[in-house]
Amino acid sequence: MSILSFFDGGLVILILSIGASTIVVREAFAAVIAFVVYGLLLAVAWVRLSAIDVALTEAAIGGGMTGMLLLGAAARLRLAESTGARTGLPTRFAIAVLCGLITAGLAAAILFPPEVVPTLAPTAMENLPQTGLGNPVAGVLFVYRALDTLLEKVVLLLALLGVWSLAPDRVWGGIPGLRVYAQPNSTLTFLAQLLPPLGIMVGIYMCWVGAKDPGGAFQGGTILAAMWLLAIIAGLERAPSISQPWLRGLLVVGPMIFLVIGLAGFAWADAFLAYPPGYAKPLIVAVEAALTLSIGAALGMLAAGPPERVRQP
Repeated sequence: MSILSFFDGGLVILILSIGASTIVVREAFAAVIAFVVYGLLLAVAWVRLSAIDVALTEAAIGGGMTGMLLLGAAARLRLAESTGARTGLPTRFAIAVLCGLITAGLAAAILFPPEVVPTLAPTAMENLPQTGLGNPVAGVLFVYRALDTLLEKVVLLLALLGVWSLAPDRVWGGIPGLRVYAQPNSTLTFLAQLLPPLGIMVGIYMCWVGAKDPGGAFQGGTILAAMWLLAIIAGLERAPSISQPWLRGLLVVGPMIFLVIGLAGFAWADAFLAYPPGYAKPLIVAVEAALTLSIGAALGMLAAGPPERVRQP
C-alpha cells in the first residue's frame, strides 16, 4: 500500500471518529468545536477526491461560517446547561430515529447506485468554451443553473431577514450586540490587525479566479465576512446598525445586478438569464464581483445576529 492509501485510511477513521464525538459529547461548546474540525477534515477529503470547489466551500461555509454561528448558539445555551435543562427522552429518541433514517438513505444511495449513472457532465464540458469560462463549476452555476444560483442568494437574504425579525421592536434598526463572541485580548487584537489585509486580498482573488479555477463568490464573500467579523469582535470596528443605507445597499447589490442582467437577457439573447455571444464571461464576472460583496455582508450580519441595542447618540 502507498503512503496516500495510508493517509486516506487514516482520514476516514478521523472523520468517523470526530463525527461520532460530535454526536455523543454532552457539552454544546465541545460539540461545536468537534463540528468545526469535522468540516475541515471533510474539506481535506474533498481535496483528495479532486473536488476543489467543494472543498473550498466546505472549509468556508461548513466548517467556518456555520461553526461560528453554532458557537454563538452554544454561548446562548450556556445558561440552559448551567441550570441542568435537558432535552426530553422522547425528543432525543425521535432525533435519533430521524438521523438513522437519513444515514440509511445516504448509505443506500452510495452503496447501491444505478447501473448507468445519469450525467450531463459531457454536454456541459462540450459547451463550456462558448461561455468563455475555464471553471466548469462556474459554468454550471451561472449558465446552466443560473436561476438556482439567483434564488440561493435571495434565500440568503430571507434568512437574514428572519434573524433580524427576532429583535424586539424597540431595537429595530439598531446594532447587533456580538457579546456572545466578544472576549477581547491582546492576541485577538493582534490577529485582527494582521489578518484582514491579507484576508481581503485572498477574498478578492478567490472571487476573480472563480471564472477560471476553483473559487467564486461564496468562497470570497465568506473570507471577507470572516475578516470583517474579526475586526468587530476584537473591538477595532463597530458593528453597523441594520438601518444603515450602505449596509442594505451591499446586501441587495449582488442579487439586483444578477436580476437586471437576467432580465436583459430577454432583449439580447431571447431568454431570461441568457448572455449575448462573446459577452458571457465579463457579465458573469461582474455578477460574481457584486455577489461577493452581498454574500460577505449577509454572512457577516447572519453571524452577528439580531440587533440588541440602539446606537448611542
